[in-house]
Amino acid sequence: MTPPPMQAIALLWKGKGKATQEEDYDDLRPTMTYRHILSHNLGVKDPLRVVALCDSDAFYAACERVRLGLDDDVPLVVQQWESLIAVSYPARKFGISRMDKAKDAKKKCPDLVAVHVATYKEGEKEPGYWNNVDTRTHKVSLDLYRRESNKILNMFGEAVPSGEIEKASIDEAFIDFTRPIREKLLERYPYLAQVPANAPEGIDTPLPPAPPINWDGLGYTVPTSADHTPEEPSNAALESTDITTWHDVALSIAAEFMDKIRKDIAAKLGYTTSAGIARNKFLAKLSASCRKPDSQTILRNNAIPDYLRPMAFQKIRFLGGKLGDAIAKEYDVSTVGDLLTITLDEMQRKFGDNALWIYELIRGIDRTEVKEKSAPFKSMLASKNLPKPITKPSEGHHWIRVLAAELALRLNDAREVDATVWPKSIVLHARKGYETSRSKQATFPFVRTVTVDTIAAAGDKLWKELTADAQPLKVTSVQLAFTGLEAAEMGQQSIEGFFKSRDVSLKRLRDEISSTTESSERLQAQQVPVAAQISDESAVATNTFFVCQRCGKRITSRKAPLENGDDQCTKTLAALQLEHDDFHFAQDLARGSDVPLSTAASSSTQRKKRKKTAEPTGIAKFFTKQ
Repeated sequence: MTPPPMQAIALLWKGKGKATQEEDYDDLRPTMTYRHILSHNLGVKDPLRVVALCDSDAFYAACERVRLGLDDDVPLVVQQWESLIAVSYPARKFGISRMDKAKDAKKKCPDLVAVHVATYKEGEKEPGYWNNVDTRTHKVSLDLYRRESNKILNMFGEAVPSGEIEKASIDEAFIDFTRPIREKLLERYPYLAQVPANAPEGIDTPLPPAPPINWDGLGYTVPTSADHTPEEPSNAALESTDITTWHDVALSIAAEFMDKIRKDIAAKLGYTTSAGIARNKFLAKLSASCRKPDSQTILRNNAIPDYLRPMAFQKIRFLGGKLGDAIAKEYDVSTVGDLLTITLDEMQRKFGDNALWIYELIRGIDRTEVKEKSAPFKSMLASKNLPKPITKPSEGHHWIRVLAAELALRLNDAREVDATVWPKSIVLHARKGYETSRSKQATFPFVRTVTVDTIAAAGDKLWKELTADAQPLKVTSVQLAFTGLEAAEMGQQSIEGFFKSRDVSLKRLRDEISSTTESSERLQAQQVPVAAQISDESAVATNTFFVCQRCGKRITSRKAPLENGDDQCTKTLAALQLEHDDFHFAQDLARGSDVPLSTAASSSTQRKKRKKTAEPTGIAKFFTKQ
């Protein structure tokens, strides 16, 4: 007996949770129950799940247009040296693409506005738009775009505080609307909030039929019929017999949210955006590029098979490159529809167990969560590939200052959001051609005000250490980075707040520290007779002394000779050193100076050898870097 059309589609578009599981589930038309509408932790298998991808249109070009106060219809490109890194949509009408050189683009459009991206140059604290920029002396800055991107991201958070937001790139973000949609559903249809007393299956009873939806004004809705293509401008292709589902209602609510967000971004910031709204991240990403610029596309579950089937599978992210070539060659296929004929067992035989991922992806199944990153940054990196190699150590200081300016700006921006953010270390990398880079790192001291001079001084010291034994010197790439960026935990006092309080009562604090210093000095002076009780020989024998590198004094434990072994000696010595370091720290504070910079030993002879890893197999080998 031939199954009805929708049942046939449902059978075709099933997928397995794992290769070892036998359970299938209906991806396109699951049965919605009261449990689904009332639960809060269903995760990526929630049948009401809706994800959107919001993509800023020609973002770099839009940022420069807004900065310059130009009209939307002005053709504009952003260039980096002679190459184009962004082309506005009005400029694209003249056939200009990012493959063009700046001079060729101006030939295609004489009225073209070409803006060179901002650059850092030595002696300037902020990047600027300079005349006669030169890659031999300047470094590109993307700070304007980062700041504007953060503004858009903040607007997402304000619009859907109960949603999950994941920054995908500088101009893209995923929004999981599942939670705010459930809240809106229960508000709009209160009869769903209570399981009927006569429900035959209790909380697992199917929901009543969904109400009809008017899709007008919500964006472009992808047709459900294979006779029509996504390029058609109207929704006339929607079948009159098509039954509305509760997931459709969820999509329509998400479209309302997204439409309002996009309009607010345009009104407040001046940027147009495009969005894709679907049941998971993969489909949201695909549909976002369906209608650009300044539009949103809604991909209903019923439209997924016809939408994916004619698509060239190698255009799908991660299915291009070497992996896509291998699949096309192995099975002589080019479209998603062609791949649907390949069984899961056959795919796994050729490409390993992880081929389940491919099998599910081409059927519109994606289990990836939308996850807000716990920390927006753990490191900051400023780098420069040098058109002219550095051959003399003295030539490196110019680039250290240029890189330091970028790090200073970015760290200060981060501290405006959270004043407790501070890096643990500063690292300098230098590379010659394609050789393995050499690096030096040091603890980065806390200072009240982050300046270019502070960072450059630390970077210069690392540069001197790095180039001291480099013969011959031919550096083609320099990188300066902060690592270990962390923020104080909830309730932990900000070190910045400590220094602010120091300013309020500096004289009183200095008096207290001075008193503490005098007491410490008297205590040290008394160490000789105390130490005489245990004898210098005992201290040496038990390793309970050390010589301070800052003051040159030999510091000896005041405790009796130890009898608990080497471990106890080590602990005692560590505590002794920490106590003495605190003494010097108090002196530094009393003088109003910063904590001294201490460098971590780093040399090629002390580096750990990299462990050899086994050769990747299956799909993994297609993503191995050459």
